[in-house]
Amino acid sequence: MEAVRLLLGLRHRGRAEDLPAVLARAAPLLDAQTAGVLLIDYGQMELCPLQGTPSDTVEALPVEGTTAGLAFTTARETWLPDGDGGRLWQPLLHGAERLGVLEMRRSDYPSEADRRDLEVIAALVAELIASRRFYGDAVEHTRRRLPMQVAAEIIWNQLPPLTLAVDGTVLTAVLEPCYDVGGDAFDYAANGDLLHVGLFDTVGHGIAASALTTLTLNTYRNARRSGLSLTDTYRSIDKWIRAQYPGSFVTAMLAELDTVTGAYRRISAGHPVELLLRDGRSMPALPAPTALPLGLGNMLSRQPAVIELALRPGDTIVFYTDGIIEARDVTGVLFGPDRLAAFMLDLLRRRTPAPEAMRRLIHNVIAYESGELRDDATAAMLQWRH
Repeated sequence: MEAVRLLLGLRHRGRAEDLPAVLARAAPLLDAQTAGVLLIDYGQMELCPLQGTPSDTVEALPVEGTTAGLAFTTARETWLPDGDGGRLWQPLLHGAERLGVLEMRRSDYPSEADRRDLEVIAALVAELIASRRFYGDAVEHTRRRLPMQVAAEIIWNQLPPLTLAVDGTVLTAVLEPCYDVGGDAFDYAANGDLLHVGLFDTVGHGIAASALTTLTLNTYRNARRSGLSLTDTYRSIDKWIRAQYPGSFVTAMLAELDTVTGAYRRISAGHPVELLLRDGRSMPALPAPTALPLGLGNMLSRQPAVIELALRPGDTIVFYTDGIIEARDVTGVLFGPDRLAAFMLDLLRRRTPAPEAMRRLIHNVIAYESGELRDDATAAMLQWRH
C-alpha cells in the first residue's frame, strides 16, 4: 500500500518525467532492487526508457527477440532469470492501448499473490503515464526516435488511442510513416451498443494534406455527435470539404457496428474495399465504392449507398488505405489485397492479438518496400466476438 500511496501522489501533482524517481523509491516496497518504465516508440520497434530514468536502471530494448518485447507483444508478464535473481516485465496497458512495459529487477520470481499486486501497480503506472503525458513532453521525447514533421505532429494530435476493446469487440489501427504521415487518419467512438469507425485518405501530402485531414476528422466527429445517419454524415463532410477546399477530396470508409447484434453498415467513399475474414478464409468482397470521395459528392445526384451485413461471432474486418495494397517490391510487384488477406489469415490462425497483428502487418509492408514507404499506409482491424 505504501508503494501505491507513493504513486498516487503523482495524480494531482508532478509530471510524467517525475515517475522514474517515484518508482525508484517504490522499488524496495515491491521487493525489487530497481523499477523502471520502457515506452514503445512510434514505429513500435523499440522499448525506450522514460525520460528522467537513470541510465543504470533500465536500457532501451528492441521489441523483436527480447523478453521485454515478448511482454509487450503478448500483453503478458515475462521473467528472465539470471545469476542474481532476474528481471520481470509487465505490460503497461491503458485500457487496451499498449504503452510499453514496467521492468523490475528482483532477487526471485514473485508469488502468485505478489504478481496480482504487481499487476495493480503496472495498471496504476499506465494510468499515470496516460494522464500526466499532456502536462509536459517527456513521453513524446521518449517515444520519438526521429524528428517528427509538422504534418505528422498535427495528425497524431488528432487521433484517438490506437486500440479500443469493449464487450468482446476489438478495434485497433496503425499508421506509417509515423514521423511524416499527413494524409491518412482514422477515428472511432463507442456510444452505447454502436461502434462508429472512420478511415480516411486525403489527397496530397504535407501540411496541406494534414489541414484537410483535420477538417475531415472534426466534421466527421461533429456529424456523429449531432446524431446524423451515415448518409447525412457523408453529406455533411462532403459539403464542408467542398466549401473549404474546393477541388480537393478524401476517400473514406464510414462504418457502424451494432456490437450486440453484429449488424454492420458502411459507405465506401471511393475507398478500397475492406476485407471480411470468417472461419479461416476471406469472404467475397462487399460492393465498393458506393459513393464518390468526400468533396466530390455533388458530381452525382443519387444518395450514397449504405451496404449492410450481418456479422457472425469471430468475424474480422480489415480496413486499409491504398498505401497498403499499392506497396511495391524491388521488381514493382504490388503487395495487393490477396497478399494482405493471406497475411492476416495467417496471423488469425496463430491467434495473434489484434494490436500485434497490426504492428506486424505494417512492418511487413515496410519490409516489402525495402524499408521506405512510397505513400502513407494505414490499416485498422475490427474483431467482433459477441
